[in-house]
Amino acid sequence: MALAPGRPPPLEGRPGDRHEVCSPRGPADLMMLPNRVLLADDDLEVRRGVEELLVPLGLEFLHAESGPEALQIALARLSTLALMVLDVHMPGCTGLEVLSRLRGQVRGLSVPCIFYSGEAGEGLQRQAIDAGAWAFLRKPVQPEVLRIEVRRALDFVRGERSPAPDQWR
Repeated sequence: MALAPGRPPPLEGRPGDRHEVCSPRGPADLMMLPNRVLLADDDLEVRRGVEELLVPLGLEFLHAESGPEALQIALARLSTLALMVLDVHMPGCTGLEVLSRLRGQVRGLSVPCIFYSGEAGEGLQRQAIDAGAWAFLRKPVQPEVLRIEVRRALDFVRGERSPAPDQWR
């Protein structure tokens, strides 16, 4: 039987049978899920600390030390990103501007973004949420709070849970 180029061979079985290669949450689906996190902060030690906290979750990391570098990496690697964790204040442009520019260039952007900042003002937090942030955390970030927010965002990306109200725009 000749197959059209690029088409997989048909699966054997009856219509409606569940096959491992196409079943939701089967091994093939899990391998296809993005598992990279973009960490953007101008402080290398902070990036290393965040990565160290999140490594046990089985993630890979891409690092950026400025807003423009974060934007460049996000645009180049968008299909492999599960999550972005951005400092609000970075050289070149803020984390908020990174997300805004991404949303302007990528229709239907669905990569959650967690912001953190040493600035604790309610106005900045509201700006981040209005810009589409998944969460806004204050520095120093509490390790367990960061892990909880990251897991919640990853669950959403993987379709395992819906977002909390007012957390995803």
